[in-house]
Amino acid sequence: MGRTDPVADEPGAEVRRAYELVFPGAAEGGRDVVRVTATDRTGPGGHPVYEDATGIIRAEISDRSEVRVLATGAGQEPAQGVTARPLAA
Repeated sequence: MGRTDPVADEPGAEVRRAYELVFPGAAEGGRDVVRVTATDRTGPGGHPVYEDATGIIRAEISDRSEVRVLATGAGQEPAQGVTARPLAA
């Protein structure tokens, strides 16, 4: 599901394949750090969308590591203040 080559923010630019999302108030190594990988989708801001292994957590991440968490279900309120840490390829 959505795991083909990701789109780039700019033509010819390479997209990182994985990030760790760190949710506010999270202790390092705690449950509030989630690994997400690139999908073939783009978000409302035109940046690549990343998701966790379950598909429940989705986020649009810009080329400057700005994060917009996207709702994946009815009644879900996307988290605010989430940061992204790039993972090595």
